[in-house]
Amino acid sequence: MRSFGRWLLWILLAGVALQVFFVARIALMAVVDPASTAFMRSEAWRTAGSSRESDKLWKWSHQWVDDAQISPHLKRAVIASEDAGFTDHRGVDWAAIEGAWQKNERRQQLAEKRAARQPEKPASEPKIVGGSTITQQLAKNLLLSGERQLLRKGQELVLTLLLEALLDKQRILEIYLNSVEWGEGVFGAEAAAQRYFNKPASRLSPHEAARLAVMLPSPKFFETRQGSAYLARRTGTIVARMGAVSLP
Repeated sequence: MRSFGRWLLWILLAGVALQVFFVARIALMAVVDPASTAFMRSEAWRTAGSSRESDKLWKWSHQWVDDAQISPHLKRAVIASEDAGFTDHRGVDWAAIEGAWQKNERRQQLAEKRAARQPEKPASEPKIVGGSTITQQLAKNLLLSGERQLLRKGQELVLTLLLEALLDKQRILEIYLNSVEWGEGVFGAEAAAQRYFNKPASRLSPHEAARLAVMLPSPKFFETRQGSAYLARRTGTIVARMGAVSLP
């Protein structure tokens, strides 16, 4: 029992040390721009160990730009598309999470009914929608692995609250826009603007900004489907919403 107690104490101390490390990292981000994120590094490692020919040609495209060098149109478009309550919530939008859970439940029920009606066809998994805020997405991409585990989700919540406590909304959005994935090896607003429109992020038009925002849930999918009817339709919807968005 004494040995078990010592192990438990060491585990608790390691957990506390990890949280202190995260607090220090996030506090430092108030004044120091992060050079990369955990997600960027994991993508680099994934392709480095891959035997696929497409992965061998993988290139890292990322250039940090200050908040003033990112078009306000892109900021409004991303908020309108990804997190309409960004300026109001404290990191977690519980109403959005509940709405996403209910939508996923309905989609699962419809998938089960289709499978019962057509048992000869292979069942397809329903598309899962999330209710994560911009701050939650940043917490996950910045400091955590991509594994979907209960413990990791708990750590994501802690990091989200830390980001909101230690950084202001403007800084959170600046880091997010400089680190989010916009295609295979394309990270951040500047790299995305150059990749898709051959111009700096500061000069994006409302339509171009909305188009980039619509890509965010599935950037690699839309990277190869720039002529998608959904992409065009959804872009128009986001442009219409942008005028009502207030920036932090």
